[in-house]
Amino acid sequence: MRIGELARRAHVSVRALRYYEEQGLLASRRSPSGQRHYAEPAVDRVQLIRHLYAAGLTSRTIAGLLPCVDARVSTPESRARLAAERDRIDAQIAGLTQARNRLDALAAVPES
Repeated sequence: MRIGELARRAHVSVRALRYYEEQGLLASRRSPSGQRHYAEPAVDRVQLIRHLYAAGLTSRTIAGLLPCVDARVSTPESRARLAAERDRIDAQIAGLTQARNRLDALAAVPES
């Protein structure tokens, strides 16, 4: 599929797809006229990349994890990296939960 179709199906911009390629997160093959073409699994890969970015992972971290995803194996290094990212996300969730609880407490204060 061409870049516009992938962008539409994955709900991202064409610019984002180009960025993912620049970062080594996504690969395409080029037609003789230079147009990018993607295989069907690219939709799932872009969605995975988006989820990992949304979780706060950097492109460097994502690039380090994707070979393990592609090979469907994990290494001690990748497991350690995933555990560290999970701990970071857990800390974010705890902080957000605390902020939400404070907002709830403020909203419960009676009007004066």
